[in-house]
This record gives sequence, C-alpha cells and structure tokens, in this order.
Amino acid sequence: AALRKCSIWHEASRIVREEGFGAFWKGNLVTIVHRLPYSAMSFYSYERYKKLLGMVPGLDDPNYVSVVRLLGGGLAGVTAASVTYPLDVVRTRLATQKTTRYYKGIFHTLSTICREESGRGLYKGLGATLLGVGPGIAISFYVYESLRSHWQMERPNDSNAVVSLFSGSLSGIAASTGYISS
Repeated sequence: AALRKCSIWHEASRIVREEGFGAFWKGNLVTIVHRLPYSAMSFYSYERYKKLLGMVPGLDDPNYVSVVRLLGGGLAGVTAASVTYPLDVVRTRLATQKTTRYYKGIFHTLSTICREESGRGLYKGLGATLLGVGPGIAISFYVYESLRSHWQMERPNDSNAVVSLFSGSLSGIAASTGYISS
C-alpha cells in the first residue's frame, strides 16, 4: 500500500511536512565545498598520470592512447576521491539528519567524527566508493579526450568552448550510464 502512494510529489510533500523546505538543500554547502577540490584534483592528476604513463615503455606508442586515457582517468578518479572522501562522509552525515541535529556544520561534523571514531571514521566506505569512481572517471576522461581530439581533427576551426562543452556533456552522460557517480 505504501508503494502505491510513492511518487516524486508525494515524497517532496512528505519531506516538506516532516523536515521543512530547507531539507532539499541539506548538505549542499559541503557538496559545493567538495566539488572544487575534487574537480581540480581530477583534472590535475589526470594530466600528471597521462605524462607518467606516457613514460612507461610501450605505452608511449600512439596505438595505446586509449589505454593511457582509461588508466589515467581511473587513477585520477581514485586519487581525487581518496583526497576528498572525508567531505563525502561529512555531506552524508549532514544530509541524513532528520529532525534531531547531532552535527551542527562542516567543521563540527569533522571534529566530532575524528574525536569519536578517530581519523579512520572519515574514510568509512572509501573502498566501495573507489570501485565506482575509478571506472566512471576513466570512461569520462576517455570519452572526453576522444571526442574532443576527433572533433578538432575534423573541424579545426570550431570554437574550443563549443567543442569542450559538447565533449564534456557527452562524456558525463557516458560515464554515468550504468553506474552512480560520486
């Protein structure tokens, strides 16, 4: 009976009724704080891993550009997720609070977890996250680089902004198809 009533409107009204309209943005600040270093670390480490992998004998062959893109992307995703994972834990803890607020904000959540669970508490669940992030980011970077380079070879006079936006959009779709990204 409960499943028959399930709809997005029913659930949205339940959330407003039980937790207030602000509940839709619970954990949003920490999400924003997380995305900046996560994205920066992803792109930076991807470029570094590509250079590093290009120095491996055999992988410097142009026939292995796909392997370098996939491995570099996967390693970049694992690196970025590992570095920023404590913010994922904080976001989850803040967002899952209902009416009783145990955590009062980002810094309170971080200090409480460290005090009560030690620093290891900030990395609970990291292994499972890395299983999804590595392949997803690998696909994202592979598709992005492949589309962008192909487009620029075929249409070199097109705007770089258009090429990047289009390639980035399709790579995001390709990466999120079949798994849930972080």
